[in-house]
Amino acid sequence: MTGNHFSGKTVLVTGASSGLGEAVALAFAGQGANVFAVGRNIAALESLALRVADIEGTVFVCSADLQKASSCRSVVAGCIEQFSGLDVLVNVAGKHAVSHTADVSEAQWQEDLGINLSAPFFLSQAAIPHLLKSNGNIVNVASIAGLQGQPYSAAYCAAKHGLLGLTRSLALEFINTCLRVNAVCPGGMDTPQVNNMQFPEGIDFGLMMRTAGLRGMMQVADVAEVILFLASEQAHVIHGAVIPVDMGKTTG
Repeated sequence: MTGNHFSGKTVLVTGASSGLGEAVALAFAGQGANVFAVGRNIAALESLALRVADIEGTVFVCSADLQKASSCRSVVAGCIEQFSGLDVLVNVAGKHAVSHTADVSEAQWQEDLGINLSAPFFLSQAAIPHLLKSNGNIVNVASIAGLQGQPYSAAYCAAKHGLLGLTRSLALEFINTCLRVNAVCPGGMDTPQVNNMQFPEGIDFGLMMRTAGLRGMMQVADVAEVILFLASEQAHVIHGAVIPVDMGKTTG
């Protein structure tokens, strides 16, 4: 997407320390947006802010633990304080640990649901009053794991299926308002999280390969472009949509 479609707009992006979140933050800033970039690695966030020095947009960074509802509310409040409004919320932050279901601890289960599902809910809850004022929108980053089962990923799949349910529920609840809510479901991307993924002993890689795509890994910049489009006025008729961005992985 070319041009300054988001000039003067404020965009809150989670998971901005690396991977897709970083790419999304940079893409919005490149379109002239004021970006409130949230993540857990403050050094990486500060590096991100320095990278936009020569473009029209701005980036303000915020380190937060999004597993806590109070932190989600504080993040939105901080964005409003910094930029006096909010136009787009992009829930990118996510966690995916591959585990035998029998080995998933209560803490791991709660962390997976906290980051992948609870955080988008509480961020949306806090952001919606401001988005209604600005004719804004929400873009949730789910996964193809929200569209199909994946072995050794029970907690992650449960959370991403839930995120799609959240997207559709909010879309219907606010269908008589200006608010738009959509989700993208990326397939495998070339990110630090994916490249550093640990696999436990004894898993069946044949089962794992059943959900692998034939066209390889995607680049995060390509998925970021889809997110920018969904958040833009060009997508004003798209509401309640769940859009696979997976190079055909879920076609059959």
